Amino acid sequence: MGALKSIKGTRDVLPWESYQWQAVEKLCRELFGSYFYQEIRTPVFEKTELFARGIGEFSDIVSKEMYSFQDKGGEWLTLRPEYTASVIRSYIQHHFEQQSALHKIWYAGPLFRQERPQAGRQRQFHQFGIELIGSEFPEADAEVITLACEFYKKTGLKEWELHINSIGNIHDRQTYIEHLRKILKPHIESLCPLCQQRFDNNTLRLFDCKNSECQAVLDLHAPNILDFLSKEDKEHFEQVCDLLTYQGIPYVINPKLVRGLDYYTRTTFEIKGKTLGAQDALCGGGRYDNLVSELGGKPTPSVGFAAGIERLLIALENETISFGDYACPDLYVASMDLNSYSGFLKTWNELRSMGFIIETDLQRRSLKAMMRDAHKKNARFVAVIGSDELKSGTFILKQLDTGAEIKADPVSIKDILKKGSL
Repeated sequence: MGALKSIKGTRDVLPWESYQWQAVEKLCRELFGSYFYQEIRTPVFEKTELFARGIGEFSDIVSKEMYSFQDKGGEWLTLRPEYTASVIRSYIQHHFEQQSALHKIWYAGPLFRQERPQAGRQRQFHQFGIELIGSEFPEADAEVITLACEFYKKTGLKEWELHINSIGNIHDRQTYIEHLRKILKPHIESLCPLCQQRFDNNTLRLFDCKNSECQAVLDLHAPNILDFLSKEDKEHFEQVCDLLTYQGIPYVINPKLVRGLDYYTRTTFEIKGKTLGAQDALCGGGRYDNLVSELGGKPTPSVGFAAGIERLLIALENETISFGDYACPDLYVASMDLNSYSGFLKTWNELRSMGFIIETDLQRRSLKAMMRDAHKKNARFVAVIGSDELKSGTFILKQLDTGAEIKADPVSIKDILKKGSL
């Protein structure tokens, strides 16, 4: 029997990679927190009905990609394929509106879709995002978009571009969809098989197709959705654009940007990574004013975005940007025997309680092997302890980058580690 491996479409975040993920989560906590967004953690599985109602039964996610199963009680459950529906379910269930008329929420965690695995798109993938629940005004849209842009700026990523659009209210969008079908029907044979399947039940997803021939048909024949907006929706979109302009945030108005989920209304946006190829969406979101009521709550305007962590890390790697700090030992303790190891244990534990990273050799290796290990782990200092050092209550302290050495003791080591050099 061969060794077991991870399931197709999943991967381990290895110990020498996890610092990047921690850096993403830290930035989420700090940046979103500065705008007074608070974290939510929802279950990784929900009733299947939640996603069928919230996302749309004809969407690709619901019809093709969800991991659904029956529990022992016969109830259909689904591993969450996206966050927004879960957040809104929690909002309704726990009566958030009784605490405040406006809620700002952020999240980060794993999601699950049974897609064809490829770079930046796994079957278990990870997202972070925000939801702003309770404001119908363009200021809310602009804040959410601003936060998304600010996040990527703070990572150091440079090769990205903001695309925005408005798909209007449900009535005007339906009018547009009917007009789009009428115009494209004579050209349906020119579309790829997937677009032909989507034509009747998920028409707007035609704009998401990566087939160049399909896009050529749309470029030639599809009307501009912005021409179908109501006066109110046009004004809303113009005000969102103005607020971005006031902040010096560049953007591209992209009438093809419709997003793949049924609950969107008015503003939609994506941040596209220029180094990612066809799957270039780093982040996407928009307004969804009807989702709360569709899931059983009171009508509540909302806007948000979700962003892929895997794709962010690929984009950073493509731009050779180092994100986050790999934790290295402040002090590597090279003990020559058991007595030497135990003699200063209280000192090392005290240093750990002060926030220093202390690594100790646990394999009773030679001094040469321990020094090699300390270099490999990029330790700042090495403390060498043998029977003589144990008797004197001191030890040899070596700074690895300079090679400098001194005699140190449990009192002086604290100041040296704080200073960072001999």
